[in-house]
Formats: sequence, C-alpha cells, structure tokens
Amino acid sequence: MGKSKGYRAKTRALLKKPSREGGTQALSSLLQAYNPGDRVVLLINSSTHKGMPHRRFHGKVGVITEKRGRSYCVAVQEGGKRKTVISRPEHLRPYD
Repeated sequence: MGKSKGYRAKTRALLKKPSREGGTQALSSLLQAYNPGDRVVLLINSSTHKGMPHRRFHGKVGVITEKRGRSYCVAVQEGGKRKTVISRPEHLRPYD
C-alpha cells in the first residue's frame, strides 16, 4: 500500500493536543481581532479544520497584511521567500 501524501500527512504528533486542552474552544480566540501590521504566531488548532494553514507554517511568526472575509492574510518568511498564508483567527495567537 502506498504512502499517504495528504494535506495533514505526518501530523500525528505535531497537531496532537494535550489531554486537558480537549473539548470546545475558548470564544476569546475566535473573536480576537487583528489589524494590518500586527505580529502573530501561527499555531494550528487541530479541532478546527476550516481555515487551517499548512503544517509547515506551524509555529511561524508573521505579519497581518489584510483581512479577507473571516480570515486573515499573514506574510511569513519561509527560507529566502516571503509567503502569504490565509488563516482563520482560531489558528493565530498574538505575538508578544
């Protein structure tokens, strides 16, 4: 049988939540508003599949460039290139 090459391949440990963090998500993370220029960390919430960025961006720091519907466009430096990631606010955390 061939190896899976899906969107969430090799994410069993990366996207696993601690046992005490299961259940419903806090509303404050869903209602968090960001402005263009804000720095954020992309931390994937595996319980919400919609608006999830690719796993290669998990833990990366980026800058909000625009709001697109319910999602945000985040500019992330990946190697020598600048990538734009479209993600929903439940997968973003403010960078302090």
